[in-house]
Amino acid sequence: MSTRKTIAIDMDGVLANNMAHYLDYHFKETGIRILEKEIQGKPEERCFEDPDAVYRYLKMPDFFRTLPINPDAQEVVKKLNDHFNVFIVSAAMEFPWSLVEKYEWLGEHFPFITWHQIVFCGNKGIIKADYMIDDHIYNLRSFSGTGLIFDCYHNINETGFERLMGWKAVEEYFFGKEG
Repeated sequence: MSTRKTIAIDMDGVLANNMAHYLDYHFKETGIRILEKEIQGKPEERCFEDPDAVYRYLKMPDFFRTLPINPDAQEVVKKLNDHFNVFIVSAAMEFPWSLVEKYEWLGEHFPFITWHQIVFCGNKGIIKADYMIDDHIYNLRSFSGTGLIFDCYHNINETGFERLMGWKAVEEYFFGKEG
């Protein structure tokens, strides 16, 4: 009998599409439509003329509760959960008001993930797993297992980790082309 491998999966930027949410909030606030291609390679705080915009949006009620889900995330995470020990790991402590919103969001979109599989922390360097899927390179650098960078607008110039170009690529990485 083989032991199941463990996969830690980030929420913001991996399960959820923060970029689309930031752009929508910015449009509602300013009336200025910014295209995704215009912010490629920029850190979050440099996506808008106002460097405080992202943090202002993050502090708005229901920001985390209403995040759009990334395509194919539900289907692939369900499949991973059937074959691996899956944990959703979010560095939520920077925004403590987000804890309930994130928990409710996960319950809505990933009802098969139990509360035992959710880890809200401050520093992901404490996470012990075989794999971590994250969009931030600094989380992967402090991780002792195999780090996999989830392609996102702000990390397109980052190297050093295998890049997964969406949830179908995650499925292919763990299950092969037949998926």
